Amino acid sequence: MKFPTTISTEELRHDLRDQLAFARMQTDRLFEMLDPRAIHERPIPERHRIVFYLGHFEAFDWNMVGQTSFGARSFNSEFDRVFAFGIDPIDGQLPQDRPEDWPSVNEIRSYNQRVRQAVDEYLEKASFAHSDEPFMENGQIFHVVIEHRLMHAETLSYMFHWLPYHLKRGATDIDAINKDGEPREPRMADIPAGQATLGQAAGEGSFGWDNEFESHRVFVPEFSIDVFNVTNKQFLEFVQAGGYQQRSFWSDEDWQWLQTSGTRHPKFWIQRGDHWFYRTMFDEIPLPVSWPVYVSHAEAAAYARQAGKSLPTEAQYHRAAFGSGDTGVQDGNFDFRSWTPRPVGSMPESRSAFGVFDLVGNGWEWTSTTFAPFPGFRPFPFYPGYSADFFDGRHFVLKGASPRTAALLARPSFRNWFQPHYPNVYAAFRCVKK
Repeated sequence: MKFPTTISTEELRHDLRDQLAFARMQTDRLFEMLDPRAIHERPIPERHRIVFYLGHFEAFDWNMVGQTSFGARSFNSEFDRVFAFGIDPIDGQLPQDRPEDWPSVNEIRSYNQRVRQAVDEYLEKASFAHSDEPFMENGQIFHVVIEHRLMHAETLSYMFHWLPYHLKRGATDIDAINKDGEPREPRMADIPAGQATLGQAAGEGSFGWDNEFESHRVFVPEFSIDVFNVTNKQFLEFVQAGGYQQRSFWSDEDWQWLQTSGTRHPKFWIQRGDHWFYRTMFDEIPLPVSWPVYVSHAEAAAYARQAGKSLPTEAQYHRAAFGSGDTGVQDGNFDFRSWTPRPVGSMPESRSAFGVFDLVGNGWEWTSTTFAPFPGFRPFPFYPGYSADFFDGRHFVLKGASPRTAALLARPSFRNWFQPHYPNVYAAFRCVKK
């Protein structure tokens, strides 16, 4: 898939240089906040140990830029292989590696330094228009490595969230803006029938992942949508009313997961007697009732059923957020601004044209849409499994952004996806009614 050059080569090179430096800064900062004893921890059982990610970003960068585009000879093929691929969280299938199976931290850092130097050299000599190197048109392969790293800057935050506090170094993650407040009164907005534009068109000069293409318009009948995300206060009422014990609220698969896992409340919550607390990145605080609740898809769908509503489709989300086009929301709580959500509806600039708050930022938005290709989908030839491996009917689309989502990934066409029983994502939700 080619993208026409819309700016000069040197302007593009400058932009890519800045974006790569920003992405590296974000992942470097995450590792810097760790106590050295944390490097072999596995805070999420379905994922690799943290040490894998220390080498993964550079291995990915090298495999994409050095080998795929420039055909360079590897200087450590073993590291290129060992650190190449992460793990998708599949229910019941857990990795079994041991700490001693991994290279030393010093070896990994030496590898990383050498890769960064090489990638920087390739960036300086790359030709982005009519390039002889494959996948270099308009800097495509560099966009891939930059956004891949930014995605992991967020998913690593999910992992580090569950580390014991003594293994993390950081200031408080609650500032004056994010402090709890009086919850907004729930209400719904009526969205008139109309068109929603999904995806982006190839050939317009903008980078996108393969699942973002092709752009197409979908007619969306009239519906109503929650103006604010469901809050911790609202979800607490669901928990206290026995929502996790009511079979009729859960699909067969979700109910089986509930019984097997023993889940009785959102993972971010802690119950001590009659009191509820919330686990942030660096602290434990009283449950902030005005924040959006972060839950798995299964929990969000159960709440929606008990309310006599449903989760929005991907098209309904687009209609509420962007109307008939692909612009509308001006700003929100994303781009690493905070470690936590803000009270729902507290950012006027996050309001869409239909008066719906926080559709971009403050938490990813679960949809009822199964992750699947758009019409005209073509996999990236250099990364054919990026999306296609997950067109399995077991993943659901999320839209918007969380506080730890980079601005580059907050574009309207970007599609996130996770399995329904994965509880670690900074994922909020709202309900719709026809």
